[in-house]
Amino acid sequence: MSETGLKAPGVSGVSGVPDPGRWKALVFIALAQLMVVLDATIVNIALPSAQQDLGISDGNRQWVVTAYALAFGGLLLFGGRIADLWGRKRAFVIGLAGFALASALGGAATNEAMMFGARALQGVFGALLAPAALSLLAVMFTDGKERAKAFGIYGAIAGGGGAVGLILGGFLTEYLDWRWTFFVNIPFAIVAAAGAWFVIREPEGGRNRSPLDIPGVILSTLGLVALVYGFTRAESDGWSDGMTVTMFVASAVLLLAFVLVESRVKAPLLPLRVVTERNRGGVYLSLGLAIIAMFGLFLFLTYYLQVVKGYSPVKTGFAFLPMIAGMITGSTQIGTRLMTRVAPRLLMGPGFLVAALGMLLLTQMEIDSSYTALLLPAMLLLGLGMGTAFMPAMSLATLGVEPRDSGVASAMVNTSQQVGGAIGTALLNTIAASATTSYVADHIGSATSGSQQQLVQLEGMVNGYTSAIWAAVAILVVAAVVALTLVNAGRPGGGTVAGSDEAAGRADGDATETQVPVVAH
Repeated sequence: MSETGLKAPGVSGVSGVPDPGRWKALVFIALAQLMVVLDATIVNIALPSAQQDLGISDGNRQWVVTAYALAFGGLLLFGGRIADLWGRKRAFVIGLAGFALASALGGAATNEAMMFGARALQGVFGALLAPAALSLLAVMFTDGKERAKAFGIYGAIAGGGGAVGLILGGFLTEYLDWRWTFFVNIPFAIVAAAGAWFVIREPEGGRNRSPLDIPGVILSTLGLVALVYGFTRAESDGWSDGMTVTMFVASAVLLLAFVLVESRVKAPLLPLRVVTERNRGGVYLSLGLAIIAMFGLFLFLTYYLQVVKGYSPVKTGFAFLPMIAGMITGSTQIGTRLMTRVAPRLLMGPGFLVAALGMLLLTQMEIDSSYTALLLPAMLLLGLGMGTAFMPAMSLATLGVEPRDSGVASAMVNTSQQVGGAIGTALLNTIAASATTSYVADHIGSATSGSQQQLVQLEGMVNGYTSAIWAAVAILVVAAVVALTLVNAGRPGGGTVAGSDEAAGRADGDATETQVPVVAH
């Protein structure tokens, strides 16, 4: 079913009159997105306290994070397809209800098995919720200027939610109890679900009623789980570990089989047209690369501020505020104002380069570096760059996708971000650990007293962080090159989106009338 001839999404009934409730709906969609994004970091702050209370061993503590990542990353494509089958609004509300239930179980956990199960359940419902939220946004906002504003807000939340999680997690852990990092999701979910149920009016048409591609579900889920787990193992056990290598080989085989199956079945889980279009591919790849760099930044700056500088969890969270401010400004002001005036690549490429410049400043980090003189401007540049780049990327990722594919298309960007996060954590952590070990081995011999040895250890840590940040700078530059070369869409027009994959092909070179082509987020 082509989009051509369909009435524009975001209109009510058959009259074609725009639905005035979509801005109210955006509030609840944004609230749900914030809950999912901040959950990725809020639990990290609480992990040491939860580990002690529940008696979780050092060897098993990673499963608090890994159980969520495996379920979320592995089931995203399936969750996106379910949203296409059931309807986006229904999938959104069910995802919220399930996420709230899983959060309640996590907060009430009495042992490690209950905690791991709750985290996995959060991942399952998050995989249903995240694609449904984005595909609702994609089909409800189709006017060029309104879409720019809506995705500006969404982009700011998607980019800055992780840092909000650090602040909230610090407050809840320090002043209440680690369990509140789970319980806090419940009011978020209830408000978002109730609001969505009464306010969201999903556009008619576009539901994919084809039978579910069971082989595709099994192969994609197992392949993505193996890939995410492989990177998780690489971080904790090394790249040459037997299980790590086995997971990567298994993932490659399963995902190759998935592509072959999808190219042959009548109703594929992931229609290859969703990923093979040039602009979509450019967005998936550049966003994934940017997330690799960003995950490294959160990880290393958190450790630097707490371990090296001695910041409390709350103070650490507040230290990230300039980045959040930069992301909000870049997304809602720069990106939104320019999105309907210039081609997306002219926001994405420079945005990633500005973020790379901010990252470059952080390579100068030392033990006694000033927060005001170094970290503050670096984080402002990072936030501005990422916010400016993320917003048009997320809009481009869903614009013009056939309605029947919007759920699974939205899931693809979430998948690229989730896999990018796993790669970033494992790859950059490995680089940092190797550089730290090398530095300490070279300098520890000259340290004669305990205080000097401790100083060498701290210097080694900072040397490891800056080595990894250099790699993150390079990755962001590659993301900018990918965006500038692969993304060739013209600037979006100010009217209603009516694009399809065919329209996408006409986008290049027509800066006046062309709609931005299809890409999935």
